[in-house]
Amino acid sequence: MQKYDVVVSVRTEYLANQSTPAESRYVFAYHISITNCGTESAKLQTRHWIITDGNEQVQEVKGSGVIGEYPYLGPGESFHYTSGTVMETVVGSMQGSYQFLADDGTEFKAPIRPFTLSVPNQVH
Repeated sequence: MQKYDVVVSVRTEYLANQSTPAESRYVFAYHISITNCGTESAKLQTRHWIITDGNEQVQEVKGSGVIGEYPYLGPGESFHYTSGTVMETVVGSMQGSYQFLADDGTEFKAPIRPFTLSVPNQVH
C-alpha cells in the first residue's frame, strides 16, 4: 500500500433541462468521488481542470478547494461532490488533478484521468 494514493472517479450527466442547443449551450454535471487509498491522511488544497470542447477550445480552471470545501481524508475515507460546466459543443472532455497536503507535510497530486462529456446519442 502506498503512503500517498488518492483515487478520483467520475460519473457525468448531460443536463438537457439547462441546455439550449439552438444557442450552442450544453450543460454537463460531473459527480466526483475522491478516495484516500493511501496510508497517510491528507487535505485537498487546490484543483486544476483542463476542459476541451469539440472544437479543441481549451479552458483551464485553477482554484482553491472544491465547491468551497477542503476535504480532509483519512485512510479509506471518501468525499463526494457534484459540479458542472457549460460547453459550446455536444462533446468535450475534462482532465486535471487535485493537490493534497499530507499530515507529514508532503504535497502530492491526485490525477484526474480524462473523461468525456457528451450529449446522449452524439458519440458512436
